[in-house]
Amino acid sequence: MPQMQAVSPGQVRTDSSAQVEAWRLHVLLQAGYPLAVAERLAASCADLHQAVDMLDRGCTPHVAARILV
Repeated sequence: MPQMQAVSPGQVRTDSSAQVEAWRLHVLLQAGYPLAVAERLAASCADLHQAVDMLDRGCTPHVAARILV
């Protein structure tokens, strides 16, 4: 049986935040954002659905990022 390790609350929050940011990055890349722009948006509090919708409606990734962040 594997040993369990004690984890501080801050470590769990950080791991969870990193997972959410990675998922947001994946969604933004799938939507068509260039890597650098997607990284900036993924790390921000920008609305992910709005970011994807903006590209679907013809907004360029760079303009969308300027509006959202």
